Amino acid sequence: MNTPLPAVHLKNAWRSSHPWIFQKLVAKPEPKPKPGSIVDVIGVDGEWIGRGFYNGHSRIAVRILETDPDVAVDADWFSRKIAQAVSLRREVLKLDETSNAWRVVHAEGDGLSGLVVDRYDDLLVVEFFSAGMFRHRDWIYDALKEQFPGARFYSFAEEHVQKQESFDFRGTEPPAPAIITENGVHFRADPAGAHKTGFFADQRDNREWLSQQVAGKRVLDLCCNTGGFGVYAKVRGAEEVVGVDIDEDVISIAKGNAKLNDVRLKFVQADIFPWLRDAGNAKDLYDVVILDPAKMTRDREQVIAALKKYLDMNKLALGVVKPGGLFATFSCTGLVSEQEFLDMLRRAAYFSGRTIQILKLSGAGADHPFMAHVQESRYLKAVFCRVF
Repeated sequence: MNTPLPAVHLKNAWRSSHPWIFQKLVAKPEPKPKPGSIVDVIGVDGEWIGRGFYNGHSRIAVRILETDPDVAVDADWFSRKIAQAVSLRREVLKLDETSNAWRVVHAEGDGLSGLVVDRYDDLLVVEFFSAGMFRHRDWIYDALKEQFPGARFYSFAEEHVQKQESFDFRGTEPPAPAIITENGVHFRADPAGAHKTGFFADQRDNREWLSQQVAGKRVLDLCCNTGGFGVYAKVRGAEEVVGVDIDEDVISIAKGNAKLNDVRLKFVQADIFPWLRDAGNAKDLYDVVILDPAKMTRDREQVIAALKKYLDMNKLALGVVKPGGLFATFSCTGLVSEQEFLDMLRRAAYFSGRTIQILKLSGAGADHPFMAHVQESRYLKAVFCRVF
């Protein structure tokens, strides 16, 4: 006989299929379940709404995982969900034919709110965004081992997440980096040494598309990180590639990535703002300019400040694109919508006295799916344009 789950009651009517239920809608349960406990959610009129993780400390009080009352959220549930996620990548998207680096689980996009898993060859990087996923991590590891026998694991949770979600995790021992191949281009994925999970697989399709436009061209890769766009460009026949980033550590990884592919790029450690001002003043122009900065904010209150920063850097970047050249600009700030990003770009063009012709709008690869009713999982905006 299964022990009944703790019940959490809602204070207001709930008519949404979104998996997040915020604290203000939830009556404080007595006794209070531990952060990340699995609970049944009961509506104001007593009807059963769903089953998910409860956290009395987080702004998100409940993350709904299951809406069928007859289905338990247990080790088998995780095994099925993760198998479905892997099947999408392997059997539907056939990603193994393109790369041995892809996102295995994309949180809400795969019905697993609070969990992100990336694969880099034999290394699985598990990032926890909720106390519930952290609390049930053994079920997650077991489900992943079924899909990737013999895989190495590296797990972590960012400090701000641990604070918000009230759990404590120092992370696992840093692993040896993995060597990955994407569309025939090689990279070293070093989750412990670089930003986030070690390599940005979300840009795979954007790197490939852009690299088809660069043969014989002069390319500038701004906020180049570990050199993804720049290395692709050089491998695909760009005449000259300059990568600029403020972070010395990622530049050393980028240099290693160039060496892995037997290509030569010029890397500069600099703040892009003064660097671009100098390049603009010197009329040092490029055929292709890529601008892919890190996330600007996680705070809704800071969106206007983030857009202003995007405006300033896009304005400067447009100043170094040759007339008729290509400009690829990106935002991975989830709180900035595509419409806001395009509006910022329109203003950047106006202020820099340039005309932009948009060729293509894009986002993250299909291994980063989002549910129509959970737009939050859609974070990456990509705009490819010609500049006159």
